[in-house]
Amino acid sequence: MTTAIPVIDTRDGAKFLVRVTPRSSRTAITGTIGDGDQAALKVALHAPPIDGRANAALIEFLAESLGTARSAIEIISGQNARMKTIVVRGRRAAEVSASVEKILPSARTTQD
Repeated sequence: MTTAIPVIDTRDGAKFLVRVTPRSSRTAITGTIGDGDQAALKVALHAPPIDGRANAALIEFLAESLGTARSAIEIISGQNARMKTIVVRGRRAAEVSASVEKILPSARTTQD
């Protein structure tokens, strides 16, 4: 089984894309979006995009969902955008890919 989103090994850890929707009714993974190298994990966040609250909520949610420490999750680009590049320090792409596959809902992939 392969993950619908690409997770890449870098010298800093495993890297992947996330597309966030702040101010949602609840925080949850809602599926994937895009194709190929630009495919991203879709995450709905209850937090608003004010004063970094959505970014903090995303880091906390991903750490809990992937079973890693909050300090291991970093937003390396897209701090002020909906599309963000995430790195999980100290984890290999295969590990993160397997974790993402387990937490992906059975929701269909959507296109924006």
